[in-house]
Amino acid sequence: MNLKIVFEDEHLLVCCKPAGVPVQSARMGVKDCESILKNYLYEKNPEKGVPYLGLIHRLDQPVEGLLVFAKSAEAAAVLNRDLQEGRMKKYYLAVRRNVDNFVKNSCKTGKDGGKLGRNVEKPVDNWSEKVDFLRKNGKENRSEIVREGTAGAKKAVLRYRILKALEGLELAEIQLLTGRHHQIRVQMAGMGTPLAGDRKYGGKEADVDSVDKSFPALCAYRLEFIHPKTQKPMVFRTEPENPAFAPFFPFSGLPD
Repeated sequence: MNLKIVFEDEHLLVCCKPAGVPVQSARMGVKDCESILKNYLYEKNPEKGVPYLGLIHRLDQPVEGLLVFAKSAEAAAVLNRDLQEGRMKKYYLAVRRNVDNFVKNSCKTGKDGGKLGRNVEKPVDNWSEKVDFLRKNGKENRSEIVREGTAGAKKAVLRYRILKALEGLELAEIQLLTGRHHQIRVQMAGMGTPLAGDRKYGGKEADVDSVDKSFPALCAYRLEFIHPKTQKPMVFRTEPENPAFAPFFPFSGLPD
């Protein structure tokens, strides 16, 4: 398997991850982005031995889109610091369903402590900002919206705006401000608008007719950061491959 490499120099590498390929895996025999890229780098320069490849951020296995890796420890340190301090910007495109009677803002209200009423949405510039508290269920590999203060809950923040609407579907641009487990998928479903094709959080109601239902319609389409060596602003874009996006493309309303 080959990955599409969007950019590469001596300090970093940017690639496009297909949906269904893990970023990193501990399972023997499983092809993941990290091992594929390490093999690629080694085959380019076998005399240098095992190459360094620093994992900076992740995408969930069903999600397609852009990833940046560091090719040196120095570059990794700078990129990781910029990620933690919010200077690396990650934008997604998603197709979400407007589903009648889908449960909205599903916040667990059992005897697990926490406060109600702090999961909010507010306008910020021309975006809507959504704040929830998510708790990961590792046994079931899913996350859920819970009360603030619930044991194990983490604050999850994103901004989104609707770019185009068709019958029953919306093309949304999403800026991810925190990186929680399945965050976009959980928060979109919590608003009553599950991602197209996302059966884990949307059930059968998330299906789109005549579209491959293997993966949710979510793509990390835009990545912005400062080059760790040259300090040059770097901006990368890709178009989604999931066929659920096809009714919306070509689309001219995305930022340059």
